[in-house]
Amino acid sequence: MPEQSPLDLPEGDPFGPHNLPYGVFSTREEPGRRRVGVRIGDHVLDAGAAAVALGSPYSRLLAHPSLNPLLAAGRTAWRDVRRALTAWVTVPAHRADIEPLLHPLSAVTLHLPYEVADYVDFYASEHHATNVGRIFRPDSEALTPNWKHLPIGYHGRSGTVVVSGTDVVRPSGQRKAPSDPAPVFGPSVKLDIESEVGFVVGVPSRRGTPVTLADFREHVFGLQLLNDWSARDIQAWEYVPLGPFLGKSFATSVSAWVTPLEALDAARTAPPAREFPLLPYLDDASAEEPGGFDLRISVSVNGHQVSAPPFSGMYWTAAQMLAHTTVNGASLRTGDLFGSGTVSGPAADQRGSLLELTWNGTEPLGLPEGKRTFLEDGDEVTMTAWAPGPDGTRVGLGDVSGRIVPAP
Repeated sequence: MPEQSPLDLPEGDPFGPHNLPYGVFSTREEPGRRRVGVRIGDHVLDAGAAAVALGSPYSRLLAHPSLNPLLAAGRTAWRDVRRALTAWVTVPAHRADIEPLLHPLSAVTLHLPYEVADYVDFYASEHHATNVGRIFRPDSEALTPNWKHLPIGYHGRSGTVVVSGTDVVRPSGQRKAPSDPAPVFGPSVKLDIESEVGFVVGVPSRRGTPVTLADFREHVFGLQLLNDWSARDIQAWEYVPLGPFLGKSFATSVSAWVTPLEALDAARTAPPAREFPLLPYLDDASAEEPGGFDLRISVSVNGHQVSAPPFSGMYWTAAQMLAHTTVNGASLRTGDLFGSGTVSGPAADQRGSLLELTWNGTEPLGLPEGKRTFLEDGDEVTMTAWAPGPDGTRVGLGDVSGRIVPAP
């Protein structure tokens, strides 16, 4: 019996030809050579080599050690390359050229797929923001007065964005509990997660020229899962009056795979109804397509699922976040990354952070290995997700994981 081709995928595989996310990989034989790859099932296709073998005019874009040249090439190139890749992995006549260029995922190393330029993180889930407000301001309104008028965000540290599977060193810093007479220095004792979705910018914009809601697809290439690790005790002491700093900047983990927006057309969904009229640059009432994405996220600690946050309920859309980021004239760069902020739903088992899941440590989680309020050394956090695809399929998003190692 002939050996089954890696291109003959089982029915319903979430990484079938309808998906084709992009990444960067190296092999055991050539560990120093990074190349653009596309995931198909449990294999990765050497996209640059395939482009050369089949005479693609886009072979130069795919022959780099990062996705940045492809990101910068623009929407027409993104569409054409995707169409070519779909043909390469589905048309039987191409199999003789393509099959030798497929590598088992278990035999490759995955790398950060693009060079991160600027990193911005938002606070776009009403459920998350409401929970945080209730925890820290129980006698006041849960949401601040500006929250439903603009997407709140902060500029993060792009140099500490790391690929899934990278260990996360427990950060140290100043902390001061309300009952402490003075601040102390040491490893964080309230290390947390934030389940998020990150959006990857391809085409830059000119400084002084805002990006409109309608131009979202012209600039954003795709999305990936993101975990914004957070030291809540460091954050609580430092954030007044300028916001997050050391409590956030030590590590942000992203998936090794970037899912192109075009693969998620069937997952577009309308955002929740807005309570207040929005200013014109954020008003998406007459948008040509719904601004939300129906992504089903799962969060696990040490292999035990603790939450299932639904991205479809996010109050602010990615297009609104991008429009707000640039409305003052700030420019975009290829490789910019902007995160959604913690994704949380209305139910207790849909909260996307341990801060919410344990209500700031007052309601510990029961895990098979013991109770948790915040992360302990050795804990491993994994986020996975899928979205509805065409014709009843599922589009898998590459997972993002990280293990906590002790502070030095």
